[in-house]
Parts: sequence; C-alpha cells; structure tokens
Amino acid sequence: MRSDIVPGAPFPDYELSDHTGKRRRLSELQGWNPMVIVLSRGSFCPKDRCQAERLLQLHREMEVGYCKMVTISTDTVAETHEFRSGVGAHWPFLSDPRRTIQKDLDIAEYTDPAHNPMIPHVVVLEPGLIVYNVYNGYWYFGRPTIEELRQDLRAVGRKCFPDWDIAQPELRTAWKEGRKEQFYPYGRSFSQTLADEP
Repeated sequence: MRSDIVPGAPFPDYELSDHTGKRRRLSELQGWNPMVIVLSRGSFCPKDRCQAERLLQLHREMEVGYCKMVTISTDTVAETHEFRSGVGAHWPFLSDPRRTIQKDLDIAEYTDPAHNPMIPHVVVLEPGLIVYNVYNGYWYFGRPTIEELRQDLRAVGRKCFPDWDIAQPELRTAWKEGRKEQFYPYGRSFSQTLADEP
C-alpha cells in the first residue's frame, strides 16, 4: 500500500463503473457517512467470496447505522455483477479492469501473474474519505473480523456524529433552545446524507 495511505490521510476519490456500468465516484457513494472499502482480488478468489458472504450481515447493520460499504475489484463489469449477485450483496461493487487503483496504490499482487489482482485490503474511512484504519488481507486472517469493523465504525461514529452521546447536558440544552443542527435528522450532514441516498 502506498506510504501516504495512513490513518488521518485522505483516500483518493476514484471514479469507476459499478456493477450496472454506471460511473460512480467514491465521495458520491460515501456522502457524509463512515465507509468501508473492500479492495478485492475478485470473483475468482474463494477467500474474497467467503469475506463478501460474511459482510452480508454487517452490511444490514451498517445500513441502519448510517454507514456505507463498497467493494472494488479488477473484475470486468459483467464479472462484478455476477460476483455481487452470487453472494447476495446489496452494496455497490465497482469494476477496475484497467487496474487504476492497483497501480495507483501500489498493491499489485505480484505472486499471481495469471490474474494480476490487487492485494486485498479493507480500508475504513471517516467522512470526507479520511483514512481511519487499513487492513492488509493477503493472508485471509489479516482481514478484519466483523467485530473489528464494528469497533472501527463505533470509533468513527463517536468522532463524526455530533449527537453520539445524546445524554450530554450541552446537547440537551441545545435541543431545548431549538439548535437542532447537531441532531439527526436536522443537521446538514444528516440531511445531505438522506438526500444522497440512491
């Protein structure tokens, strides 16, 4: 992984075709939400299929927790669509057969010249495409568990949702005074999030 992709740094705002062929930009997919990016070898890899199947339940939780997920692989759009459908996923899968991300992030898996995939990674992002955590998943158990991702998303939520601790006296005072910009769904970020929903 490129040396500047570290916690606190911006992640590049890549634009790729999704599983339907529509061009999508990461910032558009993220909106004002925390986001998990899965950089995948692709549909040929049984480890990546297993990981995607495990993420199904977490994604259901992420949807109600105002978090986003996206999977990116070097598969073609057709392969990406089949991979997504095959595991029953409902989050966006992006296709990068030109290996733009693989080259830009310096994550070519040189041990597999036949497929020329990316080294699998999982990147947890704060709003604004800010890196919170990076996991190298070349070995399967280097990938984050569902619980590790929950803990990361909890920590990011604490940082970015102003009303995370609704019991704070200053929040109660703000609510009573009609200053609702810090509260869901009144704040700009939450309103924008709802407006950005596909």
